[in-house]
Amino acid sequence: MPDLSAEDAKLVTLARATRARTGAAEGAAVRDSDGRTYAAATVDLPSLRVSALGTCIAMAVASGSRGLEAAVVLTAATSVAEGDLAALRDFAGDAVVVHRGDHRGTILASGTSSAAV
Repeated sequence: MPDLSAEDAKLVTLARATRARTGAAEGAAVRDSDGRTYAAATVDLPSLRVSALGTCIAMAVASGSRGLEAAVVLTAATSVAEGDLAALRDFAGDAVVVHRGDHRGTILASGTSSAAV
């Protein structure tokens, strides 16, 4: 498990709590370039499906954020979805730190938005 900064560990806590509270398949949290955090769970309705990370990115954009520094995705998947990484790159470039972990919050992989994590 990679060593996380205190700020990234906070993202893990937020993502884990959000996923647990909603019972969703995934939880995610991001930190923007101003230090604000956004946490969300997967939205899975008959008429709307958005990943947890996609929801976080949308929240940051809608709040006027100008970029992201880091993201955490807690998922059962073996990698962060390419569509989510593409959205990160579209909004914040290819150097966003991304941590992928399991539903307990154990970080299994870390990298950047430029490659599969």
